[in-house]
Amino acid sequence: MPRKNPSARKHVPQPAGRNVVRIVGGEWRSRPLRFPEVAGIRPTPDRVRETLFNWLQQRVVGSRCLDLFAGSGALGLEALSRGAAEVVFVDVDPAVTRHLLERLREFGCERGRVVRSDAACYLDGPPQAFDVVFLDPPFGAGVLPGTCRRIEQGGWLAPGGYAYLECPAAAGEPELPAAWTLLRSKRAGEVGYHLARRDSTDAPGGSHG
Repeated sequence: MPRKNPSARKHVPQPAGRNVVRIVGGEWRSRPLRFPEVAGIRPTPDRVRETLFNWLQQRVVGSRCLDLFAGSGALGLEALSRGAAEVVFVDVDPAVTRHLLERLREFGCERGRVVRSDAACYLDGPPQAFDVVFLDPPFGAGVLPGTCRRIEQGGWLAPGGYAYLECPAAAGEPELPAAWTLLRSKRAGEVGYHLARRDSTDAPGGSHG
């Protein structure tokens, strides 16, 4: 059973029309993506996803991706639409994991796998090296630096792999493990979004600060 997550989302009604975004590019371009009425889900906006996947360019094609705080699933489904070989979606909320399974069936996609788990609990398991990791934790939860350390120390990000990170813009650049290099940073309103790359060699883990 997954651990109780102090930042788990509470189920509350959302305004009509607020729980739909669209896939920006690839096979499912412009297709609507519905997500459950769960407080705290904050899908990455279309323009931010477009910028992110422009940064990544063709690196997504054939890649293995981890969408660790999956929420709406917008990041992982965008990656699948653009040719990722596999995406693992991880979220602690049962309504979210049901939604993700439903969307994968709706999209007729067998390249996605859904895991109901707290992020920290998942990273305590046997590691798998992913080419791209998406990290968009609940806003203001303060778990991003520790999650990055766990990913690095556990070997979850392949050498030369990419990590996408979202956090409050007021926090500035995210704290990264020593083996990661920050490549890009932008801001959209109150959200800062960043792309980092892990060294292409198996450098030992660690963190700045």
